[in-house]
Amino acid sequence: MKQLRHVLLSGLAAVLLATGCHGIPTAGEQSARRDLDAVTRQYHPAGDAARIQPALTADAGMSNFLAFALLNSPTVAAAYQDWAAAVARITVERSLPDPQLTFSAYLEDDLTSLMPGLMLNLPGPAKLSTAARVATAESRSQYFAFESALLQAAFAFKSAYYNLYFLDERLRINRQTLALLNHLEAAARAQNEVGRGTLQDVYRAQIERDRLAAAITNLEDSRRPLFARFKAALGVTRDQPDPPVPAKFEATPLDLPADDLLATAFARNPQLKAAAAEVRLAEESIGQARQSQAPDFTAGLQAEVYRPPFYWPQASMTLPIWRDKIAAKIAAAQAGQRAAAARLTAAQIRLTVDFAARTYDYRESTRNLALLEKQLLPKARQSLEIARAGYLSGRGDFFNLMDAERTWLNFQIEDVQERSRREITLAELSLTIAGLPPPGAPVIAVSFDGSTPNPLPQP
Repeated sequence: MKQLRHVLLSGLAAVLLATGCHGIPTAGEQSARRDLDAVTRQYHPAGDAARIQPALTADAGMSNFLAFALLNSPTVAAAYQDWAAAVARITVERSLPDPQLTFSAYLEDDLTSLMPGLMLNLPGPAKLSTAARVATAESRSQYFAFESALLQAAFAFKSAYYNLYFLDERLRINRQTLALLNHLEAAARAQNEVGRGTLQDVYRAQIERDRLAAAITNLEDSRRPLFARFKAALGVTRDQPDPPVPAKFEATPLDLPADDLLATAFARNPQLKAAAAEVRLAEESIGQARQSQAPDFTAGLQAEVYRPPFYWPQASMTLPIWRDKIAAKIAAAQAGQRAAAARLTAAQIRLTVDFAARTYDYRESTRNLALLEKQLLPKARQSLEIARAGYLSGRGDFFNLMDAERTWLNFQIEDVQERSRREITLAELSLTIAGLPPPGAPVIAVSFDGSTPNPLPQP
């Protein structure tokens, strides 16, 4: 009965070890899981039963289209899952290795000894906590990759939308101008019939009309790839119905002064944050490499079933004697830390240069728009009206009329082009450079001091 009791107790201990053990989470692991839970409550990738897609109609606002694009982007979904996997790896890294259930037996003519036992591998002091810190630093880097994917997806949608808007506006202007050219051709014919104009004027009007009609055909054809980009930015696949295009144009709000915007960029830019997280990861890796000098241990106990209570304790220890290997690990980690610091500096310099270039583009577009809308367009419109009235009264030349028509057409197209360029520049400044998320985006403000981040307030 005593032998049977020992066997049963050993089996029960094995079952408990296999099913009922939980480790103690670190502070970094708890913080990372809170971050993931906070984002998951807002972001539900494809396949999640809790996901609710906003309805898309032509009258829907930009926020609905942006939310739809972020939810459906496969790039964002992949970055989210990479981050979730990195958070889960913290638990793996801070956990003890699985214990081993052992059995030893001695056989002569029959079974003379049976010893069940339990072996446990014990990493060296602080090795598990250091591994957990390395995994936590990696999860922070993966979060910023997720946030960067979100902002890139938002910018891809805005860029596709504004380019499509520019094309549609250009088509509208060209069609209006084509109708004007038809009127000018009719006027040239009428003037020719009464002897006030030449047949050459009619041909000039026809040439300009035919040229513009061909341009309209080319623009209509070019809408296909632009709409394909718009559809892809919304995460709509080839076999799904085409999404509507927003009927109302919405500008990008950006009220921060340039100096405040640059400070915001250095505080919020996710690529810069990811580079800083890589430095932190490299620093933790140096500590992990140095701990390879410490030995690991194994402890165990075997119980003799046939002669209870007789126990065989067991213990072992690794011998880290390969000093050149340990030194190489430390040197590699230190080199990685220096490389990460250099990449962070390069990212800061690149951000400053990109910010300067985009703010110049914004100022240039703003100046060009002011010139077009306040001076050039009104004057070109007035010049066209004067030229048309002069030609119809016989006091003007048809060549001047056509030149005024081309000038009016070109200034209208330039106006739409500059407006689209400014909107794309503003979207790039706010999203990919300053790191300002669109309203409702599932992002968090993550710090590096170990404190629990708070959700970023949405504008």
